[in-house]
Amino acid sequence: MKKKYWKTLLFFLCAFFLCFTEANSQVNVTGEMYDLAKMKSGVRNRRVSSYDQSGNNRDHFSAIKPGETRTIAEVSGAGIINHIWITIAPGPNVLNRNDIILRMYWDNKSYPSVESPIGPFFGQGWNEQYNYASLPLSAGPGNGTGLSSYFQMPFANGAKIEIENQSDVTISSFYFYVDYLEVKKLPQDMGRFHAWYNHELTDALPEGETEWGVVGKEGENKNGANNYVFADIKGKGHFVGINYYVHCPTPMWYGEGDDMWFIDGETMPSLIGTGTEDFFNTSWCPKEKFSHPHFGYPRVNDDIGWLGRTHVYRFFINDPVFFETSLKGTIEHGHNNNLTLDMATVAYWYQSEASVIPTAPTKEMRKLKPFIGVNEIHKWRHEWRKNKGNGSKLWGNE
Repeated sequence: MKKKYWKTLLFFLCAFFLCFTEANSQVNVTGEMYDLAKMKSGVRNRRVSSYDQSGNNRDHFSAIKPGETRTIAEVSGAGIINHIWITIAPGPNVLNRNDIILRMYWDNKSYPSVESPIGPFFGQGWNEQYNYASLPLSAGPGNGTGLSSYFQMPFANGAKIEIENQSDVTISSFYFYVDYLEVKKLPQDMGRFHAWYNHELTDALPEGETEWGVVGKEGENKNGANNYVFADIKGKGHFVGINYYVHCPTPMWYGEGDDMWFIDGETMPSLIGTGTEDFFNTSWCPKEKFSHPHFGYPRVNDDIGWLGRTHVYRFFINDPVFFETSLKGTIEHGHNNNLTLDMATVAYWYQSEASVIPTAPTKEMRKLKPFIGVNEIHKWRHEWRKNKGNGSKLWGNE
């Protein structure tokens, strides 16, 4: 493996306030390649897993019924979760992973700082299953069946991870590892990991979906009004990533929307982008699969134009977005918010303390939209023909 990649990997391991001082906890992680061989003291590897405690081979939690909440890990004291692995049965053709809710609690708080459907959290949009690889999160191989996280998740006074089965099907098998480092005392400057899922069926403009000026004049959006909100955070911290899922009901390009960031109570955004694909480090309306440790397109539509579902991700490993009192991260749904899109996101960030996150969308709000297919498109053409006088030789661009 090349030295440059190892440096990137090790930087990620310490990037989120994970540099212990020798005086504080007898651990020193520098992010240099040679650090892999350095001796450390004052930590102890621990694991909570679904192994069969009888010594047999039924190494999973079973019979998690609809409506049931099950704690999969609960530890006391101080530590840092550094690896989570999960796999679930039955598969998404039977069990909707968009309706299995993952929650994480830090420092004995009564509220979660992580709440998301388990599929979207790990990079599996909708109720689909596909391979996905980034630096902190992955799904696969086995067509996306193994779900892994390498996000660092510190806690000073206990941690709890639970799942809630909001589906209508019993989870027959739930396998997991939660690996963590046990430490005597957590340094005070270490942030707490947060993640929040949002989902919205966006509104088109009253004058219609005017994208690219095809059916009307394009308007202006200077202040981010009516943008889709993917982060709404109160407190001090830094934003480190987003999984972005969009289902487009039209062949029109969905991604003219600019990202706009409001930092520390700004009324006008101080960070403004140039388009959805640009925000995700790509260009020119892509629809090809691509994977990079920091960004990529693991799922693209195979339909006409940009009709259908697309999943894009970006992790801010070298360029976190910092905030002192608040952060509102938004993006347009089409230029000037002119498109109806089925949009969902999972945002990831660190805060100075375990904090309350916005209310998560309900099961009804998360309900997936059906695909638009050839029958619907032919019906659109039928209505267009009627609008054009129903001539027998109408082609389609008159």
